[in-house]
Amino acid sequence: MSGVIAVVGATASGKSDLGVELALRLGGEVVNADSMQLYRGMDIGTAKITAAERRGVPHHLLDVLDVTEPANAAGYQRDARAHIDRLLAAGRAPILVGGSGLYIRAAIDHLEFPGTDPEVRARLEAELPVVGAAGLHARLARSDPAAAAAILPGNARRVVRALEVIEITGRPFTATLPGHESHYPGVQIGLGVPRPELDDRIAARVDRMWRDGFVAEVRALAERGLREGRTASRALGYAQVLRFLAGEYDEDTAKDETVRATRRFARRQESWFRRDPRVHWLAYDAPDLAGQAERLARSGAESADHSATK
Repeated sequence: MSGVIAVVGATASGKSDLGVELALRLGGEVVNADSMQLYRGMDIGTAKITAAERRGVPHHLLDVLDVTEPANAAGYQRDARAHIDRLLAAGRAPILVGGSGLYIRAAIDHLEFPGTDPEVRARLEAELPVVGAAGLHARLARSDPAAAAAILPGNARRVVRALEVIEITGRPFTATLPGHESHYPGVQIGLGVPRPELDDRIAARVDRMWRDGFVAEVRALAERGLREGRTASRALGYAQVLRFLAGEYDEDTAKDETVRATRRFARRQESWFRRDPRVHWLAYDAPDLAGQAERLARSGAESADHSATK
């Protein structure tokens, strides 16, 4: 294989299992592209694939950050490409798996990230407790409606970053994302789930999280500094349980809010990936899903090999 295979789509669509199956069939290894699975200890709430479920397939960029450390797309780009380049050089197929759209693009596309301005960032962050994340999000909606549509109003870190980029560059945040130009040859495979079914799958996943001890996981991470983590503390489910532990929610409310927030996020994920014309969509429950995905992957690799010999 001479290209990158990316398995993308909304949360709870079955990406992790398909990624493992493709790695086994193609002689590959998985590179995580879920921004919250970078964190050690954030297992239940991110549906992180277990050692048994990996079936011996090496997985990279799982459990590489402490919950107090920030994560960003520029750092992810550097680390993901290092793994991809190493795997390609070794003749192994890099299987990029995840639903963090910007991270996927950072890894596989020609994408450069604007720098940061500490003064601008500090000023925007100082406004957060005054106007709130919703207030800054409303400002972003006036400056860059497309960016506001792609960023959850409660994701204060990304809202601040988008406003910072707008101020630094004088351009909309979305203007910093170029067209869909690939840095690596390969293929993107999207898993499509009808919305009613996806909503049901998300609700079932959240029920399973609670049964598996999610609240205890968040409590333990809080003792390790989760509340102070600028990125990790805002993760879906974790933010809601932290509010429960702080007495702001009762437990049922935390659970219900997790379902609602995850469903909203899944809609944004699907909208993001649907805008990319390179994604080949497959039904998540297709009888021969793995076979269809394998044929797409091999076809993409053959195209890449043909282009390379021209």
